[in-house]
Amino acid sequence: MHLCIKYLYMNFVILLLTLLFVKHFLMDYVFQKAYHFQNKGVYGHFGGIQHAGLHGVGTFICLIYFTPMAIALGFLDFVIHYHIDWFKTKFGPKDSTQSIFWVWFGADQLAHALTYLWIVNVVFNN
Repeated sequence: MHLCIKYLYMNFVILLLTLLFVKHFLMDYVFQKAYHFQNKGVYGHFGGIQHAGLHGVGTFICLIYFTPMAIALGFLDFVIHYHIDWFKTKFGPKDSTQSIFWVWFGADQLAHALTYLWIVNVVFNN
């Protein structure tokens, strides 16, 4: 691969990862309401679906200029995000003063980050 092309490729990878991480911050910490996080542990509840749906739409917006698979990958992010959050909320500890709570919280965030790495891999290697 020519050096200039490799440089542009890496810049697009970093740009897309940055967009996805900023999207994640906005959806999880700015736009998430009590209705969302109080109901994510009830499978099929609209609060959790709406929260994950915002993530899916945000992912679609991040991807639209990078791939024709933006709709499909946005939908997959919605499904994956929903299940990661549901699992953590349903089975994870609730007391944030306990260290195990933060282990689960970190595992949840790691799972989301790995999802974004997978999405970027799909975008740039297909």
